[in-house]
Amino acid sequence: MRTTTTTAALLAATAFLLPTPAQAASAPRLGSCAPGELCLWSKADFKGVSQVYDLTRIDIESCTPLPPGTDAQSLANRTGRPVTTYQSAECAETAEFDTYPGGGTWTPQVPYRVRAFKVWES
Repeated sequence: MRTTTTTAALLAATAFLLPTPAQAASAPRLGSCAPGELCLWSKADFKGVSQVYDLTRIDIESCTPLPPGTDAQSLANRTGRPVTTYQSAECAETAEFDTYPGGGTWTPQVPYRVRAFKVWES
């Protein structure tokens, strides 16, 4: 009887922790980004136009500017390698920059507009 009462109390308590269907529908979803890719979105929360890069299309440890007139506000790094993003289109360290570990970093809001990146060996 005691186990049944405890289980019922735990179930009732955890029911408040589960999101309602309306909350689940409004929660931000992670964008689509496959293993081995660096995915960048033009808007926060993995929305807007996306750009996808994989290691076959970039030079390791070289500055890769985004196409002219584009930038990114959210990203997913699934390359398996560290990636540094830059506010500067020339990868200048005089502007903002951050490094994101590889393997599964999802960043819904970068604190600046990403205009270039470098993928590091390790």
